[in-house]
Amino acid sequence: MTTDLAVIAFAQNPDPEARERILTLVRDAGAEIERFSTVRVTGPGSAGPDAEVPGYNAFTARVHGTEASALLAALRPDPLSPLLPGVDVNVVPTTMLDPERKKLLVMDVDSTLIQQEVVEMLAAHAGPEAEAEVTAVTEAAMRGEVDFTQSLVARVETLAGLPASAIDEVRAAVRLSPGAHVLIKAFLREGHAVAAVSGGFLGVLTPLAEQLQLTRHAANLLEVADGRLTGRIVGDVVDCTAKERFLRTWAAELDVALEDVIAVGDGANDIDMVTAAGLGVAYNAKPALRAVADAQINLPNLDAVRFFADL
Repeated sequence: MTTDLAVIAFAQNPDPEARERILTLVRDAGAEIERFSTVRVTGPGSAGPDAEVPGYNAFTARVHGTEASALLAALRPDPLSPLLPGVDVNVVPTTMLDPERKKLLVMDVDSTLIQQEVVEMLAAHAGPEAEAEVTAVTEAAMRGEVDFTQSLVARVETLAGLPASAIDEVRAAVRLSPGAHVLIKAFLREGHAVAAVSGGFLGVLTPLAEQLQLTRHAANLLEVADGRLTGRIVGDVVDCTAKERFLRTWAAELDVALEDVIAVGDGANDIDMVTAAGLGVAYNAKPALRAVADAQINLPNLDAVRFFADL
């Protein structure tokens, strides 16, 4: 069975011969190339319209006449790495590029939508030992080495006694990932929906979601008593399973088919939502997520995601 596909590749400083190598691999897999384009992308970042953002090249080829499995096998990352160093090559169905189909973009927050890990920033207010402990546990959780819920509960316990004002200070210090603002504006401008779901905290995410005019958002709620953090979370933890549940709920509410949902994350806690989406994207991700994602972006510019929807 044949299908129409799009081959989308990204590179910051591509080998001049990378384009021809990609085209040769596509043809060798039995595909016929309908259209091919190369775009040099730069633009405003999270810090404002004049901020410098790492530029990159985007290669897009629409192809037909081959089985998806054959093309995926020809372009899988491991054997490509020596042939195309520094180039991410992805294969997506052309339905993703259809402007008539409403899309839902769902993003993880820490180390995806924003550059930092919020729980680590809060732990820094509790002292260097707490920060080091929380950082180590966070990294292990994102690699999938420890249970996320148990690890988050333990990390939040280290925050007990901090003044609630620490949340406001962290919120003021977080920075969007390069290209995030451009990406969100592009989706919203074309009538698509954008959501963020986080294993972090509403105290940071809600103001950010309002600023960015996100369609939906969800995260954990830190308990506060007498103006201080108690070291506990109110209600159920937003974990890997909850992220997938929010994705499915939002898609249903917004009348978006699951095959038209793009989910982006960086860690093991994003595996369920990334595999549930029509297109799951690993953004500068840990190996556990890269192994199951449909597409990869390994350059520091979140704006690249919009090419998966032809925006």
